[in-house]
Amino acid sequence: MSRIDEVLAEARAGLDRVDPVRADRLRAEGALVVDIRSHANRVAEGEIPGAVPVERIVLDWRFDPHGEHRMPGVTEDSTVIVVCNEGYASSLAARDLQALGLRNATDLVGGFRAWRAAGLPVTEGGTPAVP
Repeated sequence: MSRIDEVLAEARAGLDRVDPVRADRLRAEGALVVDIRSHANRVAEGEIPGAVPVERIVLDWRFDPHGEHRMPGVTEDSTVIVVCNEGYASSLAARDLQALGLRNATDLVGGFRAWRAAGLPVTEGGTPAVP
């Protein structure tokens, strides 16, 4: 097993990962879906309705529940579901958000592509990322 596989397994061990159907239910209940995919991926494949695109490079600053640069309304109790293409980078990002104190951070098993394959709603992509 490569080191990145070990790191990924460790990250996932601390997450209550959600499948697309559960993610959609949580989204309907007010969970924040955060899309860390590149702009090019979002344009080419679409977006989850209501998802907030945030570049990975600023994700930690926007979701530190005690940081001065956090998104409005983000607290330690916020439920945040991180989405990438296939559910790998999102696991690492969700782990990092938990380390910042966002205890209900998790990610989408299979990523955006699993969401789309499950037949869940997708909108045209290209929404600018949160600065």
